[in-house]
Amino acid sequence: MKFFIDTANLAQIKEAQSLGVLDGVTTNPSLMAKEGITGKDNILKHYVDICNLVDGDVSAEVNALDFEGMVREGEELAELHEQIVVKLPMTKEGVQAAKYFSDKGIKTNVTLVFSAGQALLAAKAGATYVSPFLGRLDDVSTDGLNLIQEIRDIYDNYGYETQILAASVRHTMHVVNCAKIGADVMTGPLSSIAGLLKHPLTDIGLAQFVADFEKGNK
Repeated sequence: MKFFIDTANLAQIKEAQSLGVLDGVTTNPSLMAKEGITGKDNILKHYVDICNLVDGDVSAEVNALDFEGMVREGEELAELHEQIVVKLPMTKEGVQAAKYFSDKGIKTNVTLVFSAGQALLAAKAGATYVSPFLGRLDDVSTDGLNLIQEIRDIYDNYGYETQILAASVRHTMHVVNCAKIGADVMTGPLSSIAGLLKHPLTDIGLAQFVADFEKGNK
């Protein structure tokens, strides 16, 4: 399973990259604003800065809601860097744009997916990634993991190459469960990745090893 980090914070991206397990980045206008990145030129430059930090795909989201606007913005984003993936909303116009970009060999990520039917349409349109929002479904007392499983079953049934990018991941068990189900990618905060390192028995065992070493080497 690929590990993406969902942020626009360059320091967090660098820290995740330093672990040696980072495969890409997802971000969006809200995350850009959170880091104080505003204005078109600054946002576009920030996308390039992110691409220069990582080796994998970087999802860059369009703001337009109409097909022509999505195409215009998406083409501009794709020209920024070869690692850019054009991020499109799960709407009629977004699906149309996904097909347009797919036919041109430009990678896409269809986001804000909350049903298996939406994921099926994205795959039919040739999306590179589809982003079901696991955590947001959990927030409204709906089983987000079940959606990941439904999409996995449908894609396997028909051999769709669209990758399931489990988004809105909140914690380490989301990551582990998505891996068990067969999600191709997870994206979440740095804490959801770094948290996989932790286990109290590891800490206890390491402390014992250190104590025993010091006893025998005084």
